[in-house]
Amino acid sequence: MITWQLCSFNELTTNQLFDLLKLRVDVFVVEQTCPYPELDEKDRHPDTRHLMGFVDGVLVACARLLSKGVSFPSVSIGRIATHKDVRGKGAGKTLVSKAIAECEMLWPNEAIEIGAQEYLLSFYESFGFVSSSPMYLEDDIPHVDMKRA
Repeated sequence: MITWQLCSFNELTTNQLFDLLKLRVDVFVVEQTCPYPELDEKDRHPDTRHLMGFVDGVLVACARLLSKGVSFPSVSIGRIATHKDVRGKGAGKTLVSKAIAECEMLWPNEAIEIGAQEYLLSFYESFGFVSSSPMYLEDDIPHVDMKRA
């Protein structure tokens, strides 16, 4: 069972910050062989919230929740990642559901936007997201912007 925690940047412990960045780098840089600037000022934005999922104290899932105007004109969810040990076991679905619910609590009645990797379109469509852009390359990976009303 996953235990969830939601923190602003300043509420993260140094160990949580390390684990969060390590998971994101392991997934996006190492597994996807995509060198890109992982660290940006969006993590430290005062309205940003970091959603973290733990199993037995180990970080296995994370997402970054961003207020309007930080990444998109709408509220957005980014840096959605799960540890390879929990993939295929429903952790991704649980993570996205939890991220949407937290966005709705933090910013009620707001649309949510994401920049989705193209191969995950049907996954995100299952949560009510619809494509809102043509395919584009971000760090040489096909992406599509999606929006959930």
